[in-house]
Amino acid sequence: MRTASICTIGDEILIGQIVDTNSSHFARALEEAGIKVSRMVSIPDNASEIESVLIRELSNNDIVITSGGLGPTKDDITKAVLAKISGSKGYVEHPGQLEMVHRILSSRGLDVLPINLAQAMVPDKAEVIVNRLGTAPVMVFRDICGGTLYSLPGVPFEAVGAMPAVMDDIKKHQELGNILHRSLMVYGIAESALSEKLAPWEDALPSDMHLAYLPDTLTGIRLRVSLYGGDESKDLPRLESEIIKLKALLGSLLYADEDSNLESAIGKMLREAGKTLSAAESCTGGEIAHLITSVAGSSAYFLGSVTSYAVSVKESVLGVPADTVDRLGVVSSEVAAAMAEGVRKLTGSDFAVSTTGLAGPGGDDENPVGTVWIGISGPLGTRTVKYRYSNDRKRNIERFAASALNALRLYIQEALFGA
Repeated sequence: MRTASICTIGDEILIGQIVDTNSSHFARALEEAGIKVSRMVSIPDNASEIESVLIRELSNNDIVITSGGLGPTKDDITKAVLAKISGSKGYVEHPGQLEMVHRILSSRGLDVLPINLAQAMVPDKAEVIVNRLGTAPVMVFRDICGGTLYSLPGVPFEAVGAMPAVMDDIKKHQELGNILHRSLMVYGIAESALSEKLAPWEDALPSDMHLAYLPDTLTGIRLRVSLYGGDESKDLPRLESEIIKLKALLGSLLYADEDSNLESAIGKMLREAGKTLSAAESCTGGEIAHLITSVAGSSAYFLGSVTSYAVSVKESVLGVPADTVDRLGVVSSEVAAAMAEGVRKLTGSDFAVSTTGLAGPGGDDENPVGTVWIGISGPLGTRTVKYRYSNDRKRNIERFAASALNALRLYIQEALFGA
């Protein structure tokens, strides 16, 4: 199996000024192509350190991908280091990247300065993949210390945009082992509990198969089963056989047998059944509606929502009884139920979901920060469920919304399919 190292270059990452999202994107693309990522390294803006680290990584890996250090400012020194370690004798102007420099700066109404034109100058040993999203090119250096180096810009938008072309080049020049993947999406269980539940099945997996747990606040846990070095026609049935066993163990925790999310799973059920949905949100502040409408085609089933942050809106728009709020408080099962019923009646939807809770920072003994009541209304009547989380405000809102979507998913599944 081919191996790769991912190196980010720049003091801004090491001091926490920016978050490195490039490495995770690179790693996913490499892994899906059957390339094992052996290391991720962050290197400061120091020429000697960049040189020594890159030589070491190239000596130990087939592929090295770097990002950062290619801008027009004086602290971007990566290009000079790459010229040195590649044995380049000088720099040459790349016409394709020069054209992009002029085009991009002109479109922004900016003057083309000599420092911008220098972006199109590359070491003479470099091959260039034109960066159509920025001024710094993607440079490819082959056969350096036994490896191939791809130098990408650090701006995430540009780096992510360049990866398809980089992966095409890797596949063209490297003999890659085949890798088969299957993903299952799970929600409603902690990663540790899920691992314990699946341990006997996982321990019995064939040696060429591997299970990865990929948790996410909004989507739950993605279980990815991989088979390395397999032949699709011969080994895919073996992989599918294990997936069938895994699905049986997951039961209602499973909401998709592909890389997906809760809002897409809900949308698929509603679209196929010709049913509609509405939402009434308080503590989630429109997050649920945002997630639902992020799915293309959601207008076919999502009628609308009411962000009833104030008590007066809960009462006047959604019809929540004032005496219910006075007796039980806003954060209560009864208010969540009334909100769901109110928005369902208001919009005429088949299903409705509601949230009322305390994302933070305020709370009390009865309802501490992180408390949420979720209401679901539909043909099976109205149900509520309570959750408590202990995160910051932003993370609590995300967890509230995801928990509401999962409760809604289970309700719709039972209403439509009886399970």
